Parts: sequence; structure tokens; C-alpha cells
Amino acid sequence: MPATNIVIIGAGSASFGPSTLATIMRSPILKDSRLALVDLDAQALANMARVAERMSDEWQAGTAIQASTDRRDVLAGARFVVVSIEVPPREVLWRLDWEIPLKHGLRQPYGENGGPGGLMHACRQIPPFMDIVRDMEELCPDAWLVNFSNPLPRVTRAIAKYSRIKTVGKCHQLDVGYAIAAFLLADHFGFEIPPQVDLHSDPANVPVIKMMAQLGRHYLDIKAAGLNHFTWMVDVRDRHTGQDLYPALRAAAHNVPAGFEPLTLELFRVLGYCPVPGDTHLCEYLPWTHDPAGKPWEFYNLRLYDWAGNEAYRVFSQDMVAKMAAGSLSVEGLRDVPSEGAAELIEAIAGNANYYADTVNVPNAGAIPNLPDETIVELPALVSGLGVQGINLAPLPAAIAELCRREAALVELVVDAAVTGDRDLALQALLLDPMINDIGRARAILDDYLAAFARYLPQFTGEWKLKPCLV
Repeated sequence: MPATNIVIIGAGSASFGPSTLATIMRSPILKDSRLALVDLDAQALANMARVAERMSDEWQAGTAIQASTDRRDVLAGARFVVVSIEVPPREVLWRLDWEIPLKHGLRQPYGENGGPGGLMHACRQIPPFMDIVRDMEELCPDAWLVNFSNPLPRVTRAIAKYSRIKTVGKCHQLDVGYAIAAFLLADHFGFEIPPQVDLHSDPANVPVIKMMAQLGRHYLDIKAAGLNHFTWMVDVRDRHTGQDLYPALRAAAHNVPAGFEPLTLELFRVLGYCPVPGDTHLCEYLPWTHDPAGKPWEFYNLRLYDWAGNEAYRVFSQDMVAKMAAGSLSVEGLRDVPSEGAAELIEAIAGNANYYADTVNVPNAGAIPNLPDETIVELPALVSGLGVQGINLAPLPAAIAELCRREAALVELVVDAAVTGDRDLALQALLLDPMINDIGRARAILDDYLAAFARYLPQFTGEWKLKPCLV
């Protein structure tokens, strides 16, 4: 296959960068590709470029590597642009996303992708993404943008709505769904599981999540659909026999040890279909997780993001990358690192591989009949030279579809507010959010947000305006 021109924006990330580089470098299909790395952190970028050079040399990948802090230096002629960025400082801003509503009596269960925190997260992320998109329209208008950044459906929808750049969002939260199903069906298959299984999104839990997900993927085939971090298992089968395992899964849901994903299991028993993302993310899209009288976060053990722990993990990861760059630590440990999912999409589109992707985020276009066509949905897809085509599924169950439609309508308002900087639209978005039940509180939260985050929200201060579409 001819050399593929790939750009990775946000390549300096010590968590995302090494695994993405490794899966591209070890791919025989992508051998001899041209790879450009972009990051605003010059030192992190230099370290990652050196790690990439070591991989290419030691694994005989033949990759031509370039690095720049200015994406415009490397975008011309790109066929794929992989983006994983976050407006910094991530943990500091996220903590404020959560703390500001708390002053007004609203305790969000998580505050990353839904709730008022999700609105602010989107408003910070979407302008830099749209700047990337406009540069792509000028320099590589036929390229695919592969998005890994949260809030994923909101960012991906902004790209799809306000540009003609081809885009697909990628997330591996389905692994948690496989872990949940493996836990519930352990007796059915006769395998042992650890005595304490905690799927909460913390670095310390990653090993057990991966182990449980691998068990699940060995025994099961799950097809899930909905919105990112709000998907539902629509079909669960024995991977080896094709047997429908949903009856066994439903039976197991009524005999679960206390404390295992209680919100997920509650909704499973009520609605008859199992949510995929686990309690950590599921809680962000529901109206039943923040009542100050009932304190459902205590009943369901809904824990916040471990800001300090994740900051420490980032420092540790950066140190590992620096050691690999300096040559004091081998890159061989990255040969078998799990894929982030970018390499498979690039291989399939560039090489017309007819690849089945178990989850992608793309415009619905009728694939889920009872969700709007323009909604960014997460579902299985066929990936080939034709692009990324979601697989047509049956309608979602009525109650689940309605929950998803409400979130889809909210996404449209959030995206428009984030692109235009329209304060009225931002207030409307807050009022449509399932966590808000008071107009005065919504207005007070918004006022405080816009004051606290003014330097990060240039669209609301008039310092940033979306450029016209160039394609």
C-alpha cells in the first residue's frame, strides 16, 4: 500500500501518545508511513518524537517522523488527522466545573461530559477543535479527523455540523460493558473473578478493568448502541456458539453482590437492557443522581474523579516517556500495548480492509431508526475505502430511546452555544440539562462559570469567532 500520511495532534500526551504510536508502528499495513507529531508542549513533543524514532528503528517500521508545535507546518497533504487534546490545566478546570455549581446547591455526580460541567467542558474544547478543522479545510480537505477528545459526541457533532471535514469519534468504553457482562455471567461460563471488582474510572482500577474486559471479549460478542458514554447492550451472544445470552444476563442481574455497579444494575432491572459505560459515566446523563435530599450519590456510591491521583499518574507516565526518549528504558514494553483504535480505522480506510469496528461515533443517518439522523451515535460500523458506515440496527427500546433523544437535543444546544458564544443559548442548554430544575440556579451557575473561565471561553468574550467554512 502507498505510504499513508498521518498527523497526530496532542501527541505529547503520555497516556494517549505512546499507545497510539505503538499501534501505528507495529502495523504491517502502515509500514513506511509518514507520521507527523504535534503538541504545544515542546518538551513533551520532543520526548515523544524520540520514542517514535526508536520504535521505527527498532521495529523496522520505516516511518518518516516529523514533529512541530505548529500544526500548519505538517497538515498539508495529510490523509488522517488523529486528535486527542485537552485545554489545560485539565484537573484544575474540571474541579472548578464541579465546585462552582456546588456553591449554588447542585452536586454533580461526575461533571465531565454531562451536567453543567459537561457544558463548560464542551465550550472550552470546541473552539480549538474548530480551529483545527478550518486548517484542515485549507490544507488537507479530504482528510479524516479521528477524534478521541471528550466530551466526544459534542465535539464530534460540532465538527460534523459546522464543517465538511469527514470525522469519526473513537472511545473504548465498551470494555467496561464487557467487564460488566463477564462479571454477571461468570457462573454461566464457570470462570473465577477477583473478589473485589471495582470498575470506577481510576488509574488504580485499570488492570482489573482490562482483565475483566479480556475475559468478556473471549466469551462474548456484544453489540451496543446509543450515545457515547450512554450506550446500551442491544445484543449479547456467546462468541463461539452464537447463543443469545441476554436471558442469562437478565437472570444474573437479580443476583448481584452488593456494591457492584449499583446504578447500572438498577437501570438494567428497570429497563430490561444493560447500560454499557458503568456507573462512572452513566450517572452524568440522568435526572436521578443529584437530588440533595435523597443523596443518590451515596446510595449508588457515585464517586468523583480522582483529580490528584490522575495528576500523579500523568507525572509518572511523563517520566516513563522521558526515560524511553533518553534510552534508559526499552520501548519493547509497548509492542503489546492495547490499541486506542486509531490504527485499525486508518488501516481499514486506507487499505479498504472491510473492518468491523465494534464502536464508532458517527452521524446516525438512520442507523438507529428512532434517533435523529444528525445525532452523533455510538454503534458498530463497517470501515472500508468507502469510509465509516454505521450498521443499521433495530429501534432502541422506547424508554431508552427517549433518554437518548433528550441528550441528543441537549447536544445541539450545547454545540451551538459553544460555537457562537451566545449566552442565551448557554442558559437554554443548562435548563435542558437533566440536573437542572431551577432557572435562577441555572443563571447563577452560568454567571459564575463565565466569570471564572473567561480566559478559556474566548467565544463568549468576543475574542474568538468561528471562521467561515472553507470546503
